[in-house]
Amino acid sequence: MNNSTILNNDQIEHKIKRIAYQIFEANADEKEIIIAGIVPNGLIFANKLKNSVEQISKIKVTLCEVHIDKENPLNEIQTSLVPETYQNKSLVLVDDVLNSGSTLMYGVKHFLEVPLKNFKTAVLVNRNHKKYPVKADFKGISLATTLQDNITVEFNTTGAVAYLG
Repeated sequence: MNNSTILNNDQIEHKIKRIAYQIFEANADEKEIIIAGIVPNGLIFANKLKNSVEQISKIKVTLCEVHIDKENPLNEIQTSLVPETYQNKSLVLVDDVLNSGSTLMYGVKHFLEVPLKNFKTAVLVNRNHKKYPVKADFKGISLATTLQDNITVEFNTTGAVAYLG
């Protein structure tokens, strides 16, 4: 099956900058925010957002790794930060693709166990077919896809690409 490129590296870099500005705008009065990336690709995307937010603002950005078993999201979720680190702070939960919504939904549930000042979600690609009522506050691109379509984002040393396959 042929893969159709949805976003090339330059387009992804542009989306990262735009989302970083949106994150900054939503948190302009904050001294620190937490950007939590769902491993593996959400974390890579989150790190790129972190770097971009730090370039355009004086906000301290703390990166948090989020480990969710995507095959069985009811398993315990692990994070690289203890809850006290993000308690009463602004947090952005990041993943690469919002497919069914289950990964993001369970990630949101995990962070809601601690009081937060502000909670947003960000994805690079938002599919319009979701099983769960979760939305991305910040999104690079929204696509109407069929249930059979598969969207893949690849980050590597030469750049990034998102494609429909």
